[in-house]
Amino acid sequence: MSEQATTADISATADTRPTKIMYVAEATAHGGRDGYVTSHDGRIDLRVAMPPALGGDGNGTNPEQLFAAGYSACFHNALVLVGRRAGLDLTGSTVAAKVGIGPNRARGYGLAVALNVSLPLVDQDLAARLVGDAHQVCPYSNATRDNIDVSIVLS
Repeated sequence: MSEQATTADISATADTRPTKIMYVAEATAHGGRDGYVTSHDGRIDLRVAMPPALGGDGNGTNPEQLFAAGYSACFHNALVLVGRRAGLDLTGSTVAAKVGIGPNRARGYGLAVALNVSLPLVDQDLAARLVGDAHQVCPYSNATRDNIDVSIVLS
């Protein structure tokens, strides 16, 4: 008797670690959440501040905004890649990310992510398949899978 593996089965058993490192990004934090961050190539030089919701002055970006920007860009690129592999042009598509932070049960803090994907030129069934495939390809999705809650909504 043979069984077909579902996408969920594959993601639960697949080793998603890279087999070859193709690029390394480097950044340094100075002063934590009330300081600044820089990248080794000088492209990032940003003030970091606690958001008002966490008791800060909000006079800078914060790690959650940077994570949201990185995840949305990475997921969108994965989406375009799987679309291209399927022979589709995903012009006009967008991915927006919300990253929440709050206390967890282990006396630390945890994150939750909500991705909102817009594929205006693709029917809902195909869009859902593309999003599922992108979720398997995206390095952020692979890194966060089973570690934080990630919800994906098609709009």
